[in-house]
Amino acid sequence: MKFVPCKKCGRSIVFIRTIKGKSMPCEAEPQLYIAKSGGRQRIITLNGETLACEYTDDLSKATGYGYIPHFQNCKGRE
Repeated sequence: MKFVPCKKCGRSIVFIRTIKGKSMPCEAEPQLYIAKSGGRQRIITLNGETLACEYTDDLSKATGYGYIPHFQNCKGRE
């Protein structure tokens, strides 16, 4: 996986290809998540799916891991 700096804020990001074929900029660090229908948070899985979820740090409760879309945290968007 290739890490690059965001052109707007400088943070390290990765690009994940979505199932629709688009490159989604995501946070470089993987995030554990709990899949939750109707969840307010989003995660991009390594196979490119976008899932509604809750983020967690508890490995025993996690559904899996994925990457948080970078636009949620980019400080350069302001």
